[in-house]
Amino acid sequence: MFEPITPDNTIFVQLCFEGTDPYSQAGGLGTRVVNMGEALAEQGFETHLFFIGDPHMPAEETKCNGRYVWHRWSQWISKHHPAGVYDGEEGKLTDYSGSVPVHVYDRIARPAAAAGKRLVVIAEDWHTVDALCNLSDRLHEHGIRMDATLMWNANNTMGFHRINWNRLRYVATITAVSRFMKHTMWPVGVDAISIPNGIPRRMLKKPDPKDVRKLQKVFKDRGADLALLKIGRFDPAKRWMMATEAVALLKRGGVRPLFMVRGGIEPHGAEVLERAAQLGLNVHDIVLPGRPTVDECIDAVRTAPAHADVLHLRFFLPEEFVRLLYRCCHAVFANSGFEPFGLVGLEVMGAGGIAFTGSTGEDYVMPFVNAVSCESSDPREMVAYLRWLNQNPDAVTAIKREAARTAAHFTWDNAINNLLRRIEFIATQE
Repeated sequence: MFEPITPDNTIFVQLCFEGTDPYSQAGGLGTRVVNMGEALAEQGFETHLFFIGDPHMPAEETKCNGRYVWHRWSQWISKHHPAGVYDGEEGKLTDYSGSVPVHVYDRIARPAAAAGKRLVVIAEDWHTVDALCNLSDRLHEHGIRMDATLMWNANNTMGFHRINWNRLRYVATITAVSRFMKHTMWPVGVDAISIPNGIPRRMLKKPDPKDVRKLQKVFKDRGADLALLKIGRFDPAKRWMMATEAVALLKRGGVRPLFMVRGGIEPHGAEVLERAAQLGLNVHDIVLPGRPTVDECIDAVRTAPAHADVLHLRFFLPEEFVRLLYRCCHAVFANSGFEPFGLVGLEVMGAGGIAFTGSTGEDYVMPFVNAVSCESSDPREMVAYLRWLNQNPDAVTAIKREAARTAAHFTWDNAINNLLRRIEFIATQE
């Protein structure tokens, strides 16, 4: 009988290319792993995260009163690849796969086994598969593999063609972030255990009412009938074109939109903005240095040219400003055509906003009850739902109320409880 997992008998290790640094983030994966690790540490667990870190930051950093340790890996390679976590990807992959298992065994696994503690390793996405398999081999070689639980989590299908599924299935338990991803993995012969994502409890905190009034006044003064937002990588799967065409349809229909966008450095971004111009939308870039305050962000929107329909926010967005946008905008487009889970939609709901999601991995969505889900890539569908919301203010209030309730069930506190119960089950099968 496997004893319950407690901070006294278990140490966690997270393996992931993405992490906490701006250098290390390319999507939502870094946010997921860091928030999960913080939640584990806050519950008392010693937790270690190994990620491809900023080469100019400390190689090791501790958080949560020393319980959460960040290990920035492959910095010697990153110095030659300043464009981010996936710049110089293959060299980093080789280094990570070979050296991380050695460090984890020497510095964490061996002392844990000597102290009678279990090691739980959670590896994320395809980049960590070889590292996890090599760690399993090393633990087995030194006779402590039975003291460890190894898990590999699928956040996306990217890189699936590079995975040795037979080897991975043999050395680790495979998990997924949603039922959608669980079903997506069936064709490769994997029946994963679904362990949903979460959001930090702070994401449920409503923005400062003074800031809400200030930003809403900015929207009103600009003459915006609808303030809309989309945040995410410039990836075609995120359906940026659908959102842009919907905004253009609104404008042609006599509605004055204000569409704020924040993407990444991906080439698709140029295609999106070019398409917006072709559709008659006036695009304006906003650039601010460093890490602006919420007031500076609001002022940047206020002082943008009055004729701008699309504001391209090309600067760091403080979390407080993002939550403020979620709360104040009439809708936030998280309308991906392929979304394994969808953290943005859940964050919008927590902040008291209206999320427009796709209909793939967003297990938390109840259409027209706590969010709006789009079943197609047709921009007219988005327009129809926006018009319905505009004509039914009571429905807007009800959706926002239920959205907040739903988000409270998906905090990392609750997700960690789910995770621990799954790990206890997994450990009994090893």
